Amino acid sequence: MTFRKHSSFTLIGLVAAACLNLVTTSLFAQDDIPRLPWGKPDFNGVWARPYVPNMLAEGNGRNQIGPGEEPFTAAGRENYDNYNPTEGDYTGSCLPFGLLRAMNSPDPIQFMQTEDHFAYLYEQNTWFKSVNLDGQDRSDRLPPAWYGHSVANWEGDTLVITTSKFNGKTRLDTIGHPHSDQITVTERISLRDADTMDYEVTIDDPIYYTKPWSNKRVFTRQTDFELIEYSCMENNKSLWEGRVVPPDYDNWHTYDTED
Repeated sequence: MTFRKHSSFTLIGLVAAACLNLVTTSLFAQDDIPRLPWGKPDFNGVWARPYVPNMLAEGNGRNQIGPGEEPFTAAGRENYDNYNPTEGDYTGSCLPFGLLRAMNSPDPIQFMQTEDHFAYLYEQNTWFKSVNLDGQDRSDRLPPAWYGHSVANWEGDTLVITTSKFNGKTRLDTIGHPHSDQITVTERISLRDADTMDYEVTIDDPIYYTKPWSNKRVFTRQTDFELIEYSCMENNKSLWEGRVVPPDYDNWHTYDTED
């Protein structure tokens, strides 16, 4: 009888110790991820990101990974083969890049997050996109858009943003992979630690692609860093011609405007 009591107490002690260890481990793991007062991961800040000119390329296996294939439908292949950016690319006319082309750009991006909203602040052209975090789809009352219309929800610590109702006037990337106005884009955003963000985007476009495909990349938090002014407007005209002195781009880090 004494032996049984001793065994029971020992078992209870071991279980308690194991539970304490799990809780402690969980708490230490969570310490790596900054959180907002309401418990969600804190994505606020400026992030550096890789330039992704070709979303379908296999990538370098480190900060950018694509599918490594082009699962075109016949319509997608025809569209892509007939695309010639040298004849005029819409971004060269300073028209909106569109969601994917903007996310593939090499310049930094700032995320602003509250309990109710998540906003992308793009350095290029000072564009922005704001997403409600209430899970409500309001696209039925809005026209198709360059950046589409989004619905967001949380899967644990991962923010999932699903965007559709695009106007179909943009390209996915610099190399010119097409998309139709029937595309659905799913972005998954999560933190590895305080300074490292995993960003995964999935393309589902039955008009131009035979199956959904994804691209993954890694963003890095920037400290003591702010977005700078970037202006390019439709029908933009050159201001150089003796009226404005352009910077010395070879030495722009030390360029003095008084010289």
